[in-house]
Amino acid sequence: MNRRKFITNSGILGIATILPLSSFSMLKNPKYKMGYQLFSIRDEMAKDPIKTLQYLKKVGYEDFEVYGFDAIKGMYYGYKSSDFKNILDDLNISVSSGHYGFSSYLEKSDDQLKRFVDQCIKGAKTLNSKYITWPWIAPEQRTIDNFKLMSNKLNLIGEQVKDADLGFAYHNHGFEFEDHDGKNGFDIIINETESSLVKLQMDMYWVHHSSNFTPKELIEAQPGRYVMWHVKDMDKHTRDYTELGNGTINYHEILPNPAHSGLEFYYIEQGGNFTDNSKKSAADSAQYFKRNLQKYL
Repeated sequence: MNRRKFITNSGILGIATILPLSSFSMLKNPKYKMGYQLFSIRDEMAKDPIKTLQYLKKVGYEDFEVYGFDAIKGMYYGYKSSDFKNILDDLNISVSSGHYGFSSYLEKSDDQLKRFVDQCIKGAKTLNSKYITWPWIAPEQRTIDNFKLMSNKLNLIGEQVKDADLGFAYHNHGFEFEDHDGKNGFDIIINETESSLVKLQMDMYWVHHSSNFTPKELIEAQPGRYVMWHVKDMDKHTRDYTELGNGTINYHEILPNPAHSGLEFYYIEQGGNFTDNSKKSAADSAQYFKRNLQKYL
């Protein structure tokens, strides 16, 4: 769908979407915990998860999004789910969402998928998470037919997760916006999934990098559905990831109204391209966010 048709179909842009952030309430006490996607610091998490979480808390992060759940063993980062929850409790931090490995189940039977989702639900409930998130599909899976197949799977998972009193979301990258003879995966996901079952986690970097839309325009088309955000910056030269404040994305201008979005959680993220190392990047982004952007959230 092209940009003009998308906006026309979604209606005239609402006033809450196009207002600058300066017209929103800028709270002295943030409404949302400052979150971090742990994939951003995966090298340190592989070495010593506890020390890494201690460090992240020290620089200001309070909530996290996990990755790499071992469904067979019921483990996060080498710890049984219950033991990992004890670590979180001891540090007084939370895990509100997790990225789970659904990609390998795209072409498996619904029964196999259901059993995997059951394990994800058990893990998420143990951590007291609110959301289970489908993070991506592999490059060889990115066809129009597979986007349709995935949308069906998303609905099935969403219903199963909702029945367990948890939320389910899909996380976008850039490949969903790629054109396939006039069609794209993003339109298929939006149009062929039930909004009550499948929420959305907007990666603002990828929206900015690969689509013709702004985050505000996407939210105007699906208000209340974007319950989570990923916030990261784009390198000025390579368009790769970079620390917040070092790149080209002006979050003062592009951040949508969180209430209109339906925002519940956000996660700062940097998948690579660290100026020095993953620990310093986490700290630098936290410092920039607290000084410049946290007032909006």
